[in-house]
Amino acid sequence: MTTDPDIGRAPRPGAPPLLTQVELTWFEGRIEHWIRFGHDCGETIVDRRRRHLAFPPGSVFAFVRWASNDFGTIISRIDIVRAIAHGEAYQTLPFVRPGGDILLRISGWPKVERVLKAIDAVEVLGIDPADAAPDHWRHVHNRLIAGYEPRPYDRAQHRAWLLRRGLAS
Repeated sequence: MTTDPDIGRAPRPGAPPLLTQVELTWFEGRIEHWIRFGHDCGETIVDRRRRHLAFPPGSVFAFVRWASNDFGTIISRIDIVRAIAHGEAYQTLPFVRPGGDILLRISGWPKVERVLKAIDAVEVLGIDPADAAPDHWRHVHNRLIAGYEPRPYDRAQHRAWLLRRGLAS
């Protein structure tokens, strides 16, 4: 059994920020992982079909995974995740290291499509979905899981989020 001596310790002074790494894969028509929105701070190309994107702490991104076999689609999933900082609690999910604060986790194409439409609706307002209130993505998740239509995001909600975020910093 191997243990990491840095687990549970505060980061060293001057330590670089913890970056959340997302592994993207693209085998046309078989395995397709992509970022729908988010602001990465670095990219590492592994080969012509795989690359890793890095996200700084606090950034929000949408990670879409789709795969099929000879019989059709076997997975459709979207996760909206907030990248974490040193010492923050997080959930793990495939292809995301170390993990993140999962704001939304939906599977099945009909529901994934509804999330994509919710993202489009935020963009129509002229708001970058990565800057939208994290509570909105939790709301979309909860409503879709319960079988209800999520309420649309609006400028007043966004303005309130920006004010709350400004007070916290």
